[in-house]
Amino acid sequence: MSTEDHPAPRSLAEALRARDDASLATLLRSRPDLITPVPTDLTQLATRAGTRASVVRALERLDRFALQTAEALAVAADPASYDELLGLMAGDARDPDVSAALPAALATLREQALVWGADDRLRLVRTARELLAPSPQHPSPTGLGPSVREATAGMSPGRIQEIVATAGLPSTHDSVSAVDALTALFTHRRRMRKLLSEAPPESLEVLERLVWGPPYGQVTHDPAPRLRRLLDRGLLLPTTPGTVVLPREVALHLRAGRAHRAPEPLPPAVEPAATHPPQVVDTTAAGQAYTALATVEELLKDWDEGGPAVLRAGGLSVRDLKRTAVALDVPEPVAAFWVELAYAAGLIASDGEADERYAATPAYDEWLERPPAERWVRLAEAWLAATRTSGVVGGRDAKERALSALGPGLDRSAAPEVRHRVLALLAGLPEGSAPEAGAVLARLRWERPLRGPQSGPAPQGEDDLRSRLARWTLTEAELLGVTGRGALSAQGRALIGVSPAARSRRTEPRGPGDKLPVHHHRTAAPLAPLSPPERAVAAAAAARLLAPLLPEPLDHVLLQADLTAVAPGPLRRPLAEVLGVLADVESKGGATVYRFTPGSVRRALDAGRSASDLHAFLAAHSRTPVPQPLAYLIDDVARKHGHLRVGAASAYVRCDDDTVLNEILADKRAAALRLRRLAPTVLAAQADPGTLLEGLRAMGYAPAAESAEGDVLITRAHAHRTPPRTAPEPVPEGPPVPDGTLLTAAIRAIRAGDLASTAPRKPTNTTAPLAPGELPRTSSAETLATMQAAVLTGEALWIGYVNAEGTASQRVIAPVRVEGGFVTAYDHTADEVRTYPLHRITGVAELAND
Repeated sequence: MSTEDHPAPRSLAEALRARDDASLATLLRSRPDLITPVPTDLTQLATRAGTRASVVRALERLDRFALQTAEALAVAADPASYDELLGLMAGDARDPDVSAALPAALATLREQALVWGADDRLRLVRTARELLAPSPQHPSPTGLGPSVREATAGMSPGRIQEIVATAGLPSTHDSVSAVDALTALFTHRRRMRKLLSEAPPESLEVLERLVWGPPYGQVTHDPAPRLRRLLDRGLLLPTTPGTVVLPREVALHLRAGRAHRAPEPLPPAVEPAATHPPQVVDTTAAGQAYTALATVEELLKDWDEGGPAVLRAGGLSVRDLKRTAVALDVPEPVAAFWVELAYAAGLIASDGEADERYAATPAYDEWLERPPAERWVRLAEAWLAATRTSGVVGGRDAKERALSALGPGLDRSAAPEVRHRVLALLAGLPEGSAPEAGAVLARLRWERPLRGPQSGPAPQGEDDLRSRLARWTLTEAELLGVTGRGALSAQGRALIGVSPAARSRRTEPRGPGDKLPVHHHRTAAPLAPLSPPERAVAAAAAARLLAPLLPEPLDHVLLQADLTAVAPGPLRRPLAEVLGVLADVESKGGATVYRFTPGSVRRALDAGRSASDLHAFLAAHSRTPVPQPLAYLIDDVARKHGHLRVGAASAYVRCDDDTVLNEILADKRAAALRLRRLAPTVLAAQADPGTLLEGLRAMGYAPAAESAEGDVLITRAHAHRTPPRTAPEPVPEGPPVPDGTLLTAAIRAIRAGDLASTAPRKPTNTTAPLAPGELPRTSSAETLATMQAAVLTGEALWIGYVNAEGTASQRVIAPVRVEGGFVTAYDHTADEVRTYPLHRITGVAELAND
């Protein structure tokens, strides 16, 4: 396109005005804060794009090379040419990788509205320049200092002339021309080489120490000769008493023109560190997925009748987390992960009672009824989307308060993005390939080098939040079965929407961090976020791939003579539930060992089973005959069960055999129960029924609880559930990315408002020129007369309008009729016919003929 047809923009607003709708949509999608709320016109959009908060957010989402490009522009002239920028990035040697990558990096900055202007007049937005340009308070990430002009701003004219003369330059009539001559000397490669060749080695050594930054150094009031020589020639310039700085032009000469010591045009490659057969990866991951399901079930079973108490500040106490870790036989950080995962999936919550405790939710019962693969998918999806991060449990918040599992303060908004990005990098490797964790972290640091405003990349060896999130992601993905042996499994690939067909459809970038130049795609192409329908398809595909790899549930056990039962694999749910009540788990692993004890048998009888039920159940589900010791155990406990009855007085014991009550009264262990006889067959106690039950059982009896009506109370599993609860909502990182419908409507509104605000108006003698964005002001009579005249002539008018909510806007309308205090007109900004109350029109102006 020719510059005659499209003159160079004079502001960011003009640059945005020259964009097409697709380009504006890309900007608003990658910087969604600009659309909240929708700007009234492009001038307001440009103003918002230049605010400090928005610019900081945009800079934080740049990759390292794009950020280095912005940093180079911050130390270049304003405006700068593309050739000047190329020299700062590629150096005098014109590094070919940098030269090839620079156009794409510059296009990213333009796309994000951080840079505007043609290639011969590139401008970094003012706020970005202020953030990235060097200053004594905020050194530049480039390590460069101020320019000669900036460093000599407070220097006396006589001193400047002395420096010019000592540097071998002719004297000038004013300081401005003297500074220009000194700048020209320092930017002239041949003349600078000659000047430096005359300096002694010890002086050059001083320059070498400052060249890559920081550029400031300390001197005494009487500098050494090696420093004096540099100060006399302006190669070092004083800033404050006792401090000198290396001018930017001198440093660039010593750096061979490069603004950065190590430009990074290419992302660090994520290469395979180990390769396994894909089938091994998938089966290993499936084994971990089965373990994950068993662990969550065990956790919920442990909390089935009411879990740990909720702390006053929210969350689990340290003691309860330790107990949970012991019950699950895992370290405490892993226990925190499983607890948070169940919470994120909506399977546990607080019950909301006065004595608030954690318990399973009704959704847990629904979850148990699903096939194992679908249950795993629900856990994996909850993990991918959760912003609550178990890795920070045990740490401290900004107010030095301890962070507890299930407590407040665990949300880290960047977690879902980091998880998806890590899995996408794994998906970019060949199937069965596992990378080194360090390579993944290096890639993520390249993609998001900033940790906060005005901060550079994380120091070597220091983990920022994104790096810690990435480490936790790799560990948690292995625990959950998304990966196996460090490689992404088939079900993991399906879960994030990666398949041979979907991969080619979904590699389009959706933001500045994901938008890499073509030559950058050395490993994995960033994947666009999944829409809800795509997520449903991906979940179904993941479940379909995982289902055949999970072990088939068994309907039998092997009973042994030592009062144990061996389950050689996972058991079907009814069998597992009954056996979990009838016996205690003794050991886990590939085979689970259950042990029958008097207490476990009594537990089954308390749950409403009879001795004949238990004999029939074991005979039906054992591949071996029921051992005689087990049959005797069941019959012996059943004979005693219910012989004693415990109710509420505070509590009482009744028994038809008074000799048994005599034995209890005579037993010294019953002293704590404070029993007394009410009748030959009834004893009263001052302990509550629960304590009385436990006390009698500890004495070797098998009492049964009864209701106020005298019926035996049956203790059933799943006795405690919370009211219906929803899973915790993820805390988004900034405004949500707008969808296509919202973008289309927003761009249309912005264009319409811009048309109204920039429409040329006829000059008038009675009104002063309006400032940009200011509404026209006319009297009611003038407004009515102008409207009526426009109906007759068919001309368009520019109006100011305030709606019922008090929002002011500018519009271009073509009045059709005026009656009853309303004007009906074709609204060019909305592209439709509308009716406006005349009293809400602030003023009107005629448009110029063109």
